[in-house]
This record gives sequence, C-alpha cells and structure tokens, in this order.
Amino acid sequence: MSGMKNLHIQYFAILREQAGVGEESLRIAVADPAALYAELAQRHPFKLRREQLKVAVNAEFSSWDRELHDGDKVVFIPPVAGG
Repeated sequence: MSGMKNLHIQYFAILREQAGVGEESLRIAVADPAALYAELAQRHPFKLRREQLKVAVNAEFSSWDRELHDGDKVVFIPPVAGG
C-alpha cells in the first residue's frame, strides 16, 4: 500500500549538485525507493539512471523494491570515481 509518507531524502555528489540541495523532507505517496527516485527525477534534473545508483534506507543498503514507511530516511548513492 502506498499511502502518504513523510520521508527524509539525502543526496550526495552529483545528485546533490543536480538537486541543488543536500537533503529534503517530503510528504509523498510512493511505495518503494524505485518509485521515489522516479518521482524525484521528475522534480530535479537527475541524469543518472536508477541502475547506476545504490540506495540505503535508515542507514542500511536496501533493495529498490523495499517497502517504505513513514519517517524513513532514504539516501541515493551515486557511483564514486576513484583514483
């Protein structure tokens, strides 16, 4: 079920630049991180596809189809260039 949830979202690296913010809190009706990223990609000029990212929910790496709950903290992690 995908009722309205209060979610706290954090962005890092390129996503932070593209969103123009490091974090935001939204009241939104989405079922899982995949739906959340799709919704956020309509609000922000994200250029990365979901397949290029990792997602963490409440400080644990998560699958894209994990059910989200009111109050969850979601972090989208872009690929990191190493040297």
